[in-house]
Amino acid sequence: MSEPPRKTKNIQNLVFGVILIALFALVCRLFAPFFSVLLWCILFYILFKPLHDKCTARLDRNKLRGKLAINVISAGFSIGIIFLILVPLSFAAFQLFRQIVESIKQLRDYMSSHSFNEMTILENISRVISDISSEQIVISADEIRARILGLLSTGLQSLIRASGNAARNVGSFFISLVFMVFSLYFMFVDGSYLSKLVLRVIPIKKEYLKTLVTKFKEITRQLVLGYIIIALAEAITAFVIFTVFRVTGSMVFATMVFCLSFFPLFGPTVVYIPLGLMRILNGNLWNGILLILVSAAFISTIDNILRPFILKDRIQLHPLIIFFAILGGISAFGLNGMILGPMAVIIFLTVFDLFLTEHKLDTNT
Repeated sequence: MSEPPRKTKNIQNLVFGVILIALFALVCRLFAPFFSVLLWCILFYILFKPLHDKCTARLDRNKLRGKLAINVISAGFSIGIIFLILVPLSFAAFQLFRQIVESIKQLRDYMSSHSFNEMTILENISRVISDISSEQIVISADEIRARILGLLSTGLQSLIRASGNAARNVGSFFISLVFMVFSLYFMFVDGSYLSKLVLRVIPIKKEYLKTLVTKFKEITRQLVLGYIIIALAEAITAFVIFTVFRVTGSMVFATMVFCLSFFPLFGPTVVYIPLGLMRILNGNLWNGILLILVSAAFISTIDNILRPFILKDRIQLHPLIIFFAILGGISAFGLNGMILGPMAVIIFLTVFDLFLTEHKLDTNT
């Protein structure tokens, strides 16, 4: 049989390409509802795979006893990881919600009570607003207090509604946990096969693909260890210190420390220095000074010593870019953006370097 004409062959290739793209889009649409589950499963798999490999290194996969042992260990890892994350996270979320509600209630009751004697502060605020606006904006101290009380009541109602929504979504949350356990189990058991299956879809050179996979694993480990784990360690340390010093709302301030730890230059100091100064201004001089010193000695030391020790210039990217990548990722993808944002930037730079290498381009000339 004679070969089909070149034009017919091009049309066939085009139709085949369109069908392939359509099927790929359909597969992405099928997996889209489970994107968050799969993302965090891949993250946990990359982090705990070295430990899993050590536990199963001496087991023979070709024997029935070895296979059963690997399956049991993989199941233990899958369930253990979920409990390791779920129990502390649930405790922190409960404490955070409780302390926020209590703080709002106390502040609202304090401001609405007849014993509220700080009207001079609100009068000064009213005077400053009037002076700044050249008396175009005139608002009394009573109006300021009324608006603050309205904001506090609105915030409290929003928290109550959010708790109700969370309670209604408990079922779907536990279903997601079950999906994560099963996904992690099969990743630990058949991770190499699944990774090869996925990598076959990416149409680039094997050496470039190997570079991207290696970079992806390195980024995942270093981002989690160098940023998220460090932020978590600072938050836990801050919670312990604030609890010892009997700071009201210690979990709230510890959460602020976690968020601010991603900010370069200042970081957690924005939290514990004002807390110490407030105690000093309230007459607790040595208590406030000791709070600042202990917080600086333990919280800031984690950031200044452990982070460089863990990273060791493995993520060759300026902290400012990492900072904006995390913020942009959270804005675009929610909680997943803490990983996806910096990962997208570093993967982009890696692909760009591969492009320059492929086309033998030198940016220094």
